[in-house]
Amino acid sequence: MIASLVELLSAHAEAAAERIALYYFEAAITYGVLEQESDALARGFQELGVRSGDRIAVFLQNEPGAVLAHYAGWKAGAIAVPLNIMFKERELEYHLADSTPAGIVCQDTDAAWVEGVARRHGLQFVITTSPSAYFDPARPLPEVMAAPRKGSADPALDIRAVISRHLGRRLERRDPAPGDVAYLHYTSGTTGPPKGAMITHANILFNARTYRDLCRLAGEDSILATAPLFHITGTIGHIAAACFVGAPMVLLHRFQAAEAIRQIHSRRATFTVGSITAFIAMLESAAFGRQKVASLRKIFSGGAPVSPAVVARWEEATGAYIHNVWGMTETTSPGTWTPLGERAPVDARTGALSVGRPIPGTEVMIVDDTGSPVPAGEVGELTVKGPNVFKGYWRKPEETANAVRDGWLYTGDLATRDEAGWVYWIERKKDMINVSGFKVWPREVEDTLLQHPAVLEVAVVGVPDSYRGETVKAVVVLKSEFKESVTAQLLTDFCRERMAKYKYPRIVEFRDELPKNPQGKVLKYALR
Repeated sequence: MIASLVELLSAHAEAAAERIALYYFEAAITYGVLEQESDALARGFQELGVRSGDRIAVFLQNEPGAVLAHYAGWKAGAIAVPLNIMFKERELEYHLADSTPAGIVCQDTDAAWVEGVARRHGLQFVITTSPSAYFDPARPLPEVMAAPRKGSADPALDIRAVISRHLGRRLERRDPAPGDVAYLHYTSGTTGPPKGAMITHANILFNARTYRDLCRLAGEDSILATAPLFHITGTIGHIAAACFVGAPMVLLHRFQAAEAIRQIHSRRATFTVGSITAFIAMLESAAFGRQKVASLRKIFSGGAPVSPAVVARWEEATGAYIHNVWGMTETTSPGTWTPLGERAPVDARTGALSVGRPIPGTEVMIVDDTGSPVPAGEVGELTVKGPNVFKGYWRKPEETANAVRDGWLYTGDLATRDEAGWVYWIERKKDMINVSGFKVWPREVEDTLLQHPAVLEVAVVGVPDSYRGETVKAVVVLKSEFKESVTAQLLTDFCRERMAKYKYPRIVEFRDELPKNPQGKVLKYALR
């Protein structure tokens, strides 16, 4: 019985060594090479002092070095700690202090400041990699990649040098057991300091199988890595899903709409899962063309609310339907799913597009504040139980006990469920707005505003109001062609005609963009 992705990678390398595992712009890396090079890097980790149960931080963009570091860490018996490449020094300090890794793999251009942080926290090594390591030096770098800067990295600890030294040497592989922790995936920390969610190898395999079954994936597919590989969607929906079926993964370094479109066309990408903002960005790109994205037919979106209006707009432009899903770090990516070929219903009362039904092998329950199930159609907290639920928070037993009770994960998300089992995500509990004692779900207001042809993106928050307690504020990004003609009053009137008096936004603010995290999720706490 397969216990981890490590065993699957070896099986692919043995059965079809020349099958492509990674596309990285013009480069192509086979499963055989990925197996050999991750073996060599794992041997390098061991020589640098990595022991079973140690952590290895991975501070990289979507590039081959990140994938190699994950597999090599597992082969050395370690836990991978993917870290947000946008972190500044203070944020990296926190995560290294909390996870206490043996070492870190980072970009060579970040080496100078990362090494300083690493020394202060007692890390044993800093391995560096160049994002252009696989490129022909005679060719210009892709536009998504910054021009290389001279760093202070130790050449002996360059990832290519480490791999070269150990290539072909015997590795004392420490194949993980299903219950071993594979990842410390840090949550976004919007409700407090970030916490390391312990994701096991069994969690990964369960939801990699979910991707295969509900997205109908096979080795003939080509997986576009839209989400960052430091995010749970990237590690499960891209790395794990690709390895589970033996398909190639198309790496973009970082998401940029025009480059994504070029790679979809060039590599005939068939599947992706990512934030809805990525699809909006591609629609808005001057590079967009129906034929350029024609191969992309297995499309899924999660991580941020999906408006029916945006799904309709993408389908009109491409002929393909975006399947809405829901998940979180603690559910190892998917928790509910709209299977390929099915269309999610829209809740008539709130206008919310369903996020699907519970994935096979799991249970979902909507509960009130006492933990009792609520009737179909009523709003309550979404709870999940199944093999996809994480092991707990790293070194935080009290917070783990609060989140997981009697095997049920309490998500902090408000949702409803209809008689047919379709789940409708409403809002984070903390984002609900209380207007004169009436509950307002920001999602409902956002979906209404997105029906207006001028609105590209919107986020709704509650702001203090001396009379109502809170009032509804909409922060709107207009499509470029409407910026001179659409007023705040026009949008307020648009909502007032469609919503109860207490729901429509009394304040409308225009911005050029909304604050977002790297996964495309709007940072409402920043707006508040």
